Amino acid sequence: MLRVIRNIFVIFIVIVICSIFICSPAKGQNTDISENQYMSGQSEQINIALTVFCIIMALGVIFSGWQLIRLAGAITPIAKLLNDKTVCSMYCKPSSMFRVKNIKHVQNLISERLQVCNELEEKYDKKIEELKIQLQLSQKRESHIEEIIYSIRDSVIVIDEYEKLLMANESAGKLLNFDYKNSRYKPIRELISKERNEFLTFLSNTRKSKGQAARKEINIIDEGKSKTFDCIVSCVHDKNQQVCGVVGVLHDITREKEISNMKNDFISHVSHELKTPLASITAYSELLADNEADDEKTKQEFCTIIQSQAQRLNRLIEDILNTSRIESGLIKINKENESMTILIEEQLQMIKSYADEKNIQIIGQNPIVFDQVYIDRDMISQVIVNLLSNAVKYTPSGGSVKIETEIDESASVIRVSVIDTGVGIPENEIEHVFDKYYRVDANKKQAKGAGLGLNLVKQMVEKVHNGKVFVKSKVGKGSTFGFELPLASKKTVVNS
Repeated sequence: MLRVIRNIFVIFIVIVICSIFICSPAKGQNTDISENQYMSGQSEQINIALTVFCIIMALGVIFSGWQLIRLAGAITPIAKLLNDKTVCSMYCKPSSMFRVKNIKHVQNLISERLQVCNELEEKYDKKIEELKIQLQLSQKRESHIEEIIYSIRDSVIVIDEYEKLLMANESAGKLLNFDYKNSRYKPIRELISKERNEFLTFLSNTRKSKGQAARKEINIIDEGKSKTFDCIVSCVHDKNQQVCGVVGVLHDITREKEISNMKNDFISHVSHELKTPLASITAYSELLADNEADDEKTKQEFCTIIQSQAQRLNRLIEDILNTSRIESGLIKINKENESMTILIEEQLQMIKSYADEKNIQIIGQNPIVFDQVYIDRDMISQVIVNLLSNAVKYTPSGGSVKIETEIDESASVIRVSVIDTGVGIPENEIEHVFDKYYRVDANKKQAKGAGLGLNLVKQMVEKVHNGKVFVKSKVGKGSTFGFELPLASKKTVVNS
């Protein structure tokens, strides 16, 4: 159709142009033949008007034809598209799937197509809005995930399938010594030094194995100290079950390992401590049962040994139970106003027999005018006994143990110090002597114990009585252990 219109239009233009050229020579010839006939002004005006009219008509026809060609050019591809059965089967109704017959038919098809397009446009607009909402939710989730990862105290690293860094938190940056904020999409092996090669190898091997999760303990030097980390590495899979990333988490278990070792040592010490008195009790009771003691003196000696070992066993069990009770807050407390001087004298009498056995001199305290304290008598008695027995235990034969008390009126506290001439404690271990299950390595051969006595002293003084413990020591010269307690109010003492 478009080709036919173009051909007609070209022929018409050629005819118009030829007519104009033919008319112009005819006019000139008539002027030569009959000059008088065309000299009249009226005939010239008519000819000029006709010529102008013809030119205008020709231009109008040319313009109209050109517009018609443009319109035909726009309609032709639409008609072709409407006649395409494949396209019509996708967008048009079945009734419209036949060839274009006339302009009205084209109009109907265009209207139908526009309606379908509008419906599709609305449908796509809804999908676009849904995608925008999903994108916003995805961005929020990603932001929340980042915030969660950044807030975790453990070290977290996320890499892609090419082992390039996707995400890491501050803890990981400090531990592995790299800029966690400005290192995204950089190869992880360029960021982490070869000193952490064990961790890098673990990450890489887990990625290659495509497993769900792997766990391993890794030692890493951090701040000059060797620390143990529980490393968990998991692969992240996409919908096609292909590895698209790896997540590594490093949890510092150094303290847990130390506690575990201390507990193992404690169990070992306690089992030994329990077995020793039990073995003595069992042995001497069997001797008595077999009538191995011929006289009353021997029987009395056996009974005394059994009694002392039973007391030792009882003290050990009480220490364990009291420690557990204080930590759980289940221990019963009965506080009253007591004289610290009288309380110390009572405990000195108990410890003197033990000191005499080792030939150790016990030096008592000077009397104090006002020494009233608001305490649980049994607990503070045990505190004093533990400090005195420790002093005697770690003091060689011929040494001395001295106990001193003083009042600090400005701070309203009483200070009790137990000073010995024993083996002393290395400076690097002094800060740990009050830790549970802890025993000084250099002094383990000097005396046996479970490492609970001093920890129990600390808890009874500080947790129950709001006091303070302290220690000073020099290797080979002796140690000073002590505690401070608040003085009782004078008004309270008078009223009581």
